[in-house]
Amino acid sequence: MSGRGWSRFFCRVMLGLIFAMAGSYKCFIMTPLGHAETYFTVPYADSWMPHYLLLATGIAVPLVELLAGVLLIIGWRTREALVAVGAILLLVTYGHLLKEPLFSIMGHIFPRTALMVVTFLLPAAEDRFSVDSWREKRRAAGQE
Repeated sequence: MSGRGWSRFFCRVMLGLIFAMAGSYKCFIMTPLGHAETYFTVPYADSWMPHYLLLATGIAVPLVELLAGVLLIIGWRTREALVAVGAILLLVTYGHLLKEPLFSIMGHIFPRTALMVVTFLLPAAEDRFSVDSWREKRRAAGQE
């Protein structure tokens, strides 16, 4: 595998681990409802957003994080998982900025965004340790 392939592999799996672990904690320890109450409905009750939107988003985020993280780890439907991660990062950025307009994204948002962008930009064809790559090889050989 080339240097670009290894780089994409490491960035993809690292980002996947970050999101899978966060989603796992939020789904199985906090619970999605607990996550929604702790980070969405209570802190943003005085914002412009209606309660039902805060609740639905707060419940959905842990599930999306867990699913996208696992997909990134195994390298299946990687592009879709990266788009989901990007949407979560935008949501988190907006939420922090809504509460604190000068919030710095350097702590946890920027590093995750950098991993996502690198994974997007490096060629998927060179990342051989992924389900996507395996499926592409089978498709090219006429086995799918």
